[in-house]
Amino acid sequence: MAGTRSSDAKGQGEALLWDLLTFERLMTGPVVHLIYWAGLGVIALAAFSALGASIGVALREASIFGKLLALPVLIAGLLFCAAGVLLWRSFCEFYVAIFRISDDLRAMRETVDAERRQP
Repeated sequence: MAGTRSSDAKGQGEALLWDLLTFERLMTGPVVHLIYWAGLGVIALAAFSALGASIGVALREASIFGKLLALPVLIAGLLFCAAGVLLWRSFCEFYVAIFRISDDLRAMRETVDAERRQP
C-alpha cells in the first residue's frame, strides 16, 4: 500500500512537471484566479484610501463645508471602487472564457481524431 502511494505521488509530480514544461495543459486558468484575488486586494486598498481621504477632508476643514465636501469624496471613491470591481471581474472572466474555449476546442479535436481512427 505504501509503495503505491509514493509511486502515485511520484507520478503526479512527474505529470505536473511535464505540464509545466509542455503546453499540453494550459496553466493560465489557475493563474488568472490568483491574479483576480490580488486585483481585488488592490481595489480594497483603494476603497480604504477613499475612506481615509474623505475622513482627511472632513478633519482638515473645521467648518461644516469640510464635512459636506467629505460626503461626495466618499461616495465618488466608493463608486469608483465598485466600478473597478465590476471591470476587473469582467476582465478576468474574459480570459478564463478564452482558455475554456481553448480546452473545448481541444476536446472536440480529440473526439474527431478518435472517430477518424476507428474503421
